[in-house]
Amino acid sequence: MTTILHDKFDKHSLSQLPKAIFPGKIVVILNEIDAKKAVDYLLSCDLLGFDTETKPVFKKGQYRKVALMQVSTREICFLFRLNLIGLPDCLIRLLEDTTVPKVGLSLNDDMMMLRKRSEFQKGTFIDLQSVVGSLGIEDMSLQKIYANLFQERITKREQLSNWEADILTEKQKQYAATDAWACVMIYERLRELKKTKDFKLVKTIEEEETD
Repeated sequence: MTTILHDKFDKHSLSQLPKAIFPGKIVVILNEIDAKKAVDYLLSCDLLGFDTETKPVFKKGQYRKVALMQVSTREICFLFRLNLIGLPDCLIRLLEDTTVPKVGLSLNDDMMMLRKRSEFQKGTFIDLQSVVGSLGIEDMSLQKIYANLFQERITKREQLSNWEADILTEKQKQYAATDAWACVMIYERLRELKKTKDFKLVKTIEEEETD
């Protein structure tokens, strides 16, 4: 069946879609020993999804460092609590790795924030914002891109929650894991559609009416 894609997904349709939920195992990393084991496992995989979370600030001049770095395979997502363990050598090794592609969104922002914890040379990363355009998709948000491809809604309710809390809630963990995992799912779907060309792009009405 031919996949219908939209150049711009209708934001009003998002609330009508079923919720996307990461179906795999979530592992919270609280120390450097477990971080090293997780990195060894992740670097044995063929593709990784990547994202970060930072505690929000609501006053001008305030600043927080990245609190969480989530890295996911198709089946398991590791949540590295950087506010507790910092950016140890094993995580630097993951960030500098050039053998396993790591897929994310707005990666320049993530890299800039992570470098405020420790300097490193960026390894092999793929930004979805540089990939979606090849299929005619103009949206740049993870939520809209995922909805366009899978007809499911990624909820953003936990985005502005306290990522430096002593214990992350189940909702926070699910949100963080879903974002990283979704990057893997999107990239693989885009790659498949680009290869098979079995899709039809629907232009928005506004664009059709433009001379």
